[in-house]
Amino acid sequence: MVFLLIVYYDNVEKILRVDLFFLHLQLLIVYCSASESETIMTRPILSYTVAPSIPQELQCLQAIAYNLLWVWDHELLELFMRIDLDLWERTNHNPVQMLGMIKQERLNTLVRDDAFLVQVERGRRRFSDYQDAGSSWFHKTHSEAKSECFAYFSAEFGLTECLQNYSGGLGILSGDHLKAASDLGLPLVGVGLLYQQGYFRQYLNADGWQQERNPENDFYGLPLKPALDSEGKPRTITVDFPGRQIIAQIWQVQVGRVMLNLLDTNIPQNSQEDQDITDQLYGGDREMRMKQEILLGIGGYRALKALGLKPAVYHLNEGHSSFLTLEHCRDLMQEFHVTFAEAREQTIASTVFTTHTPVPAGNDYFDPNLMEKYFGRYYKELGLSAIEFHGLGRENPNNAAESFCMTILAFKMSGRSNGVSKLHGKVSREMWKNVWPGVPGEDVPIISITNGVHAPSWISRDMAELLDRYLGPGWREDAGQQYGLWGRVHQIPDEELWRTHERRRERLVAFARNRLRTQLEARGTAPSEVAQANEILRPEALTIGFSRRFATYKRSTLLLRNPERLIKILTNKEQPVQFIFAGKAHPNDNPGKELIRQIIHFERRPEARRRMVFIEDYDIVVARYLVQGVDVWLNTPLRPMEASGTSGMKATLNGAINVSILDGWWAEACNANTGWAIGRGEEYRDEEYQNEVESNALFDLLEKEIIPLFYNRTTDDLPRPWIAKMKSAMRAIGPEYNTNRMVRQYAEEMYLPALHRAEILSKDNLEHAKQLAAWKQNLRTNWSTLKILDVKNEKHDGFKVGDPCVINAWLDLGKCKSDDISVEIFYGPLDANGDIESPKTSPMQYLKQAENGSHEFTGTIKLETSGRIGHTVRILPKHPDIDNPFREGLILWAQKK
Repeated sequence: MVFLLIVYYDNVEKILRVDLFFLHLQLLIVYCSASESETIMTRPILSYTVAPSIPQELQCLQAIAYNLLWVWDHELLELFMRIDLDLWERTNHNPVQMLGMIKQERLNTLVRDDAFLVQVERGRRRFSDYQDAGSSWFHKTHSEAKSECFAYFSAEFGLTECLQNYSGGLGILSGDHLKAASDLGLPLVGVGLLYQQGYFRQYLNADGWQQERNPENDFYGLPLKPALDSEGKPRTITVDFPGRQIIAQIWQVQVGRVMLNLLDTNIPQNSQEDQDITDQLYGGDREMRMKQEILLGIGGYRALKALGLKPAVYHLNEGHSSFLTLEHCRDLMQEFHVTFAEAREQTIASTVFTTHTPVPAGNDYFDPNLMEKYFGRYYKELGLSAIEFHGLGRENPNNAAESFCMTILAFKMSGRSNGVSKLHGKVSREMWKNVWPGVPGEDVPIISITNGVHAPSWISRDMAELLDRYLGPGWREDAGQQYGLWGRVHQIPDEELWRTHERRRERLVAFARNRLRTQLEARGTAPSEVAQANEILRPEALTIGFSRRFATYKRSTLLLRNPERLIKILTNKEQPVQFIFAGKAHPNDNPGKELIRQIIHFERRPEARRRMVFIEDYDIVVARYLVQGVDVWLNTPLRPMEASGTSGMKATLNGAINVSILDGWWAEACNANTGWAIGRGEEYRDEEYQNEVESNALFDLLEKEIIPLFYNRTTDDLPRPWIAKMKSAMRAIGPEYNTNRMVRQYAEEMYLPALHRAEILSKDNLEHAKQLAAWKQNLRTNWSTLKILDVKNEKHDGFKVGDPCVINAWLDLGKCKSDDISVEIFYGPLDANGDIESPKTSPMQYLKQAENGSHEFTGTIKLETSGRIGHTVRILPKHPDIDNPFREGLILWAQKK
């Protein structure tokens, strides 16, 4: 029998000095017999956190390391790169880990470096000045709301490469949203989950088939900290699951002025099954997705409450967090002793929702039995019956076979909803119109706020310095002067812009060569073939980039449909062209993996070997090199399946030009000066035919316009017509398609209106919410008694343009009151089918009650165009406390007799 005392380190291979490395030191005592000694359990009985020993002169670097402001502030970033560039790369750009691993000798050298100390002091002042939000856009423009709190919920956040808590576009957008909110001074707080393994890391086997690995994240070596309670212990929350409670620890990431709170169940208090809930982003089966979304929504709401925060507005970024609306209702019911219907009105007023998915299959649906398993007890606490509860997530509340949709729950429990581009808003209104039966497509309550990108995070250092010189520093943050500032792009000398862009292309080529070399070595490729990686790509050649999630609708192999034309382009020695691909397929998406395999096999052809490359393990680092270095950004989605897309915006900020299908953001941004459109926005029923047509259109653009324009050089070897197009694209896209504009739009069109409405309903212990709930219930009960008896106009013919047309309508109000309804004329030109197109509306006024008991309303429209005009009459709910009558799902149309 033996007692062992063991000191155990989580990351022993990284330890250089115990007093320097920020590690989780774990102490354990193990009891074992001789026969048990081969299987010693390494579970600690005590654990400690040991901070690095940093000289006093450099102490501020720790505070800067734990605030992700360095991600988009090049001067702060350079501080860490200057400490030890090789170590910076080895730690995947993680300043917390780097400060723990740096040798004491290097720190002593830095303390003696006067120039570095001056740079540190300048960085400290810069960092300190940024924390003061007093001069920010929000504080200056909306000072009355500066003390409020807006909560932003998302399943993933892509903030920086060392925090692998994202999979792709949704996460990157969420991260950019927080950064822009910080720059603008919005009182925003983020909420998400912290994944032990993050999203999978990609590698390819010898056949080019995607493989996945899931390395563990060491949270104690990352730029995040556990939230602590008043006793200095990790702050936790609990969530009820069937037959048990799970516990989640709260971690915090400081993103400039914004705090991001992340929940982690991988703690000893939970069973192994429950620890696994936050293992992987988008991993596991439907039940695992259910657990994660309960934790995100309900747990996230409770986390904010545990932290002493009471948001005025909740923003659901996609439907994953929709369960928070139920928890908000439950909380209000307990606090104010109100019914679910009354609490729901307050919840709706204070919730906004953004949908990102333009196809039904991309939204989360849960089987009714699974919902019963996890919510059977919960909805009874809300005072709801099974059909009432399940109806919250169904298009048809009475269809017991319909699955529960998180997107529908979000629509029904939010006061304002939006798509992420103008086209996506239109697609969403059509896709979800059955949630509001009878409402015309254009009136379905989903607006559009087009996505943007956080420019300082994605513009290269070289390009940023060029913009600083000619636009002034205001292009980064000045919310009110963006359009005027970006107009100065044309003042940049062609030579400077082109040389800056060429340097970034050279770095991209060097990066691609290094990554390819690493990829080949990992596959066990022969050394002679590995050596050839140094010969791929040419720094001066026209470089076209394609990187995104490899889903079939994104059609990454559209170029491969005509291999002869592609080979001809790749082998043109006079006008060389090269392609760089990157992207991941979901682990369960075999068709997406097949697209990657096809590209790998094609690039291995002798004619393509040096002109085409696929970079594995697409992440923020790869994306940054690509968008900063390519000449052309290629995007080939199947319209209208791209909700927005943002990678092309990042590329344009760095001087690249887009060539894309007219889908997502490009459908509204494309014109002759900003880039090229593949096709004209057609949508074909035959997908195979559409692929063929658009593949040919792409090759026509490449052969006849793009390649000739790039190689159209003046005597000084500058492609001046190309540079002019670069500038026009940057001028048009820079000020519009950025998160500065986007977050301002969210603030003024979503957050602040929601805040004001929520304030009204919450007065006097939710008295307005109670009255509104009672009014709605009464109106729904009596709506069926309302009838439109007749509609007439003064004359039926002989109208001329500019004439007024007086229309009268007679209503049977039934059990409704005239003050509870709005009567409107719905009119416009008729199409070939006799339907009203491009409709307008005009209100009707109550005139009188007729002798037969009917109620007469009257209104006048002005006939502004010639041709066939038609009109009808509709009735909508009316109440001072509803801001969108279409959300109520109550609408009555006049019927043709």
